[in-house]
Amino acid sequence: MAQQKKEKKTVKYRLSLLDAQTHEKLWEMRFTKTGFLVTAVSAVVLFALTIFCITAFTPVRTFIPGYPDAHSKRAAILNAMRIDSLEAVITTWHLYSENLRRVIDGQQPLRIDSLIDSRKNAEAKLTDAGEADRQDSILRQAVMEEEQFGLTETGKRNLPIEGLHFFTPLKGIISQGYDPVIHPYIDITAPANSVVAAVLDGTVIFAGWNDEAGYTIQIQHSNDIVSTYKHNQKLLKKTGDKVTAGSPIAMVGNTGSLSTGDHLHFELWHKGEAIDPTKYINF
Repeated sequence: MAQQKKEKKTVKYRLSLLDAQTHEKLWEMRFTKTGFLVTAVSAVVLFALTIFCITAFTPVRTFIPGYPDAHSKRAAILNAMRIDSLEAVITTWHLYSENLRRVIDGQQPLRIDSLIDSRKNAEAKLTDAGEADRQDSILRQAVMEEEQFGLTETGKRNLPIEGLHFFTPLKGIISQGYDPVIHPYIDITAPANSVVAAVLDGTVIFAGWNDEAGYTIQIQHSNDIVSTYKHNQKLLKKTGDKVTAGSPIAMVGNTGSLSTGDHLHFELWHKGEAIDPTKYINF
């Protein structure tokens, strides 16, 4: 007699919650292995979908590091507009400096349309990477040759003092103006510890103490120009330091026997003669 094929029974599981003392059944759930897997996968998918919807369609996404919010996008647009404005200003200053150089050299000034056309042509040439590399190599070779034969200083064009751009050493009030005989310098009053800046690029030739002038610093500039800053509270540079125009060099003070209050005693010398700083610097 043929043995009957036994049907495969479905294994069922039961999860119960019982009272530890009375063993009373509080909650019970019956499930199979297949049902448990389907329920678990569905729960994970539903949880992931919920997290995705919350992240994608609510302001919670702005808390993700690196995600641009509305403020960041607006700032990026404003920065792009500022860059365009700065490029226009740079182009204007380039035209101004080029025309100023041409006027000083006795040449005809450039027209703005010719400058724009020349810059467009230069940019078109530099779009080719090979052309840009070639121009860079030519520039580097020219600089090396100048340094080799010491042509950097000898070939440097000396502008008249009227063509130089001076930085303001200190924003304040001129308490005593320039007089070529009695007072060949100016005094600028400002709060104590205000920053004093260099008017041009140069080298510090003296930085130290003087009984009458207090803490004093002198800077040698090109074109036979020397600037002097006296009665400082503190010096930020020492003798021999190289400084750039607009860089901090001292702090305003009231040092020295000739000082009666917080101020800057500023002198400007050109070719060994004291000159009026207010003719070249806006205070």
